[in-house]
Amino acid sequence: MSQYPDAHVAGSDTPNLDFAGTTPYEDYVQADVLTHLQHPLSDDPGEMVFLVTTQVMELWFTVIVHEWETASRALREDDIPVAVAALKRSVRELEALNASWKPLGQLTPGQFNSYRSALGEGSGFQSAMYRRMEFLLGEKSASMLVPHRGAPRVHGELEKALQEPSLYDEVLRLLARRGYEVPEAVLKRDLARKYEPSPEVEAIWARLYAAEGADERGGGQDGGQDGGQDGELLRLGEALTDVGELVWRWRNDHLVATRRAMGSKTGTGGSAGVAWLEKRAAKNVFPELWTARSHV
Repeated sequence: MSQYPDAHVAGSDTPNLDFAGTTPYEDYVQADVLTHLQHPLSDDPGEMVFLVTTQVMELWFTVIVHEWETASRALREDDIPVAVAALKRSVRELEALNASWKPLGQLTPGQFNSYRSALGEGSGFQSAMYRRMEFLLGEKSASMLVPHRGAPRVHGELEKALQEPSLYDEVLRLLARRGYEVPEAVLKRDLARKYEPSPEVEAIWARLYAAEGADERGGGQDGGQDGGQDGELLRLGEALTDVGELVWRWRNDHLVATRRAMGSKTGTGGSAGVAWLEKRAAKNVFPELWTARSHV
């Protein structure tokens, strides 16, 4: 019999409170580890918000990388439904990630300056998991491995991701296997380099979206969003577009938060700050999915 009067008894609706060691919840979630990873370096109470929010972002990066790698594997196996399901989950996760800017988006320069020095040369562009996200989006750059040379495991994971096909590369390979004329130069490109748009790929997406419109006007069921190969590929295209939109929103929210907190000053870690973020915010991932719409 338990020494605790409120402990669980078989057949009762009272939860079990008596465990020999740590709770099963703790064993699974590792909450004690997570809630003791915060070590502020200043006396400013706002630093805790900044630190925890940044750590939460890292956790969301990790989940999103998992989803996009799941989608990539499914695409290699020609399993579009599994890929789309992973992409749709990542859309909800990207929405949660983007909401992480809320606690930081109203920082004034004075508030940020009160603990900015605690960052030293630290900067978000040094995040290895965010870099893996970017590589999966086709935003490849070998120079971004340099900051991680001192961490062999992390460097090795990034180097592997640099050399592997991006999520979009897997999409284009799938299109080619389905009979669409993706150029050999695209299919056999140097995977360690940033993806560059292709007029031929743009034309493929334009034809798919045009076929959807023609099917809707004709009342047919062979293409479009409802069925057939074209419909399946369009669902994939729209899932990628949802991802691309939220990546664009992430970049713009980052830009706005940085503008409010530090204006045009040099960023932490020596980056160009707002000027660099402005260039990033002006670009879309999966570019032909956006430009194709002008030709439908």
